[in-house]
Amino acid sequence: MELIYSLFDFFVHLDKHLFEITSAYGVITYAILFAIIFAETGLVFTPFLPGDSLLFAAGSIAALGSLNVNFLAIALIIAAIAGDNTNYWIGHYIGPRLCERFPRMLKKEYLDKTHAFYEKHGGKTIILARFLPIIRTFSPFVAGIGRMTYRRFLLNDILGGCIWICLFTYAGFFFGNLPIIKKNFSVVIFAIILISLLPGIIEFVRQKYGKSKA
Repeated sequence: MELIYSLFDFFVHLDKHLFEITSAYGVITYAILFAIIFAETGLVFTPFLPGDSLLFAAGSIAALGSLNVNFLAIALIIAAIAGDNTNYWIGHYIGPRLCERFPRMLKKEYLDKTHAFYEKHGGKTIILARFLPIIRTFSPFVAGIGRMTYRRFLLNDILGGCIWICLFTYAGFFFGNLPIIKKNFSVVIFAIILISLLPGIIEFVRQKYGKSKA
């Protein structure tokens, strides 16, 4: 419960915590943000870490002059791409071993289907997954398990990473300190999280409703 409360408090007061971190650690803040984005995209057991909201908050802090927004964007793009690639190769490495160890749960035909899906739709999946919390953590891992062609994965991952980081970081930089947004920053953060989760919620409801109707 204490961990859940701490995470909740971090989300609600993201601007305050990030400002305190920046004030206390200065340039080390780049490394802290790099580590968070890398972990959120590169480790399958940390999908709960903030992504979109953190980028927006970091951009708004950079607008105050505490951070260089261009350097910040470049550093976080590298973190996002490095994280996804780490996740891809973990999946690529352990996928066949999981099949051997759990043949009933992970049959070879499942891997073949996953491979076929990512070869056909993997490009847009990798790009769109960047904007879906939790899914963006698992998407490169599954792409690795499905043995998606690495060159294709890398090109789409770079494109998706650049768009994702720049969109939210520069949005925070240009709009994060507007009086109306600054006054309601917690509400804005929750709105960003909700909007990010909305496509997944809609798809879940659509699938559930479709099955019930069928």
